Amino acid sequence: MFIGEYTYSIDAKKRLALPPKFRKSLGEQAVITRGLDQCLFLYSMKEWEKLAQKLSELPLSQADARGFGRLMLAGAMDVNIDNLGRILMPDYLKNYATLKKKVIVAGLYNRIEIWDEAKWNTYKEKTEKDVGDIAERLKELGI
Repeated sequence: MFIGEYTYSIDAKKRLALPPKFRKSLGEQAVITRGLDQCLFLYSMKEWEKLAQKLSELPLSQADARGFGRLMLAGAMDVNIDNLGRILMPDYLKNYATLKKKVIVAGLYNRIEIWDEAKWNTYKEKTEKDVGDIAERLKELGI
């Protein structure tokens, strides 16, 4: 399980250290891909396999299903986690999320999100301001 919000830096060699408490659950290899809201999603291999299976079962006849599958699957890359808990950030994903030096590594239960620090702060401020309205809409989902 991944929870919490951490600030890290991408080094000159395009490596990003992951929070020590996340490393055990990830193991030695993970999958990073394009996420929603212009962030990146990082999954353990076990969680990635579950998600990839569901994505592969989406109907090919629906354009939205094809597009979402392409975004997630074609945008994915295996990453090795070195002995210092770092991953190498692929350029195309770094560009997609417009990551600069400072990033936020956020745990969201079964995945990790990686955000540009400024974008995260803007997103978080807006979400915190709208939390009452969001909670009201989530009632419809039984939350």
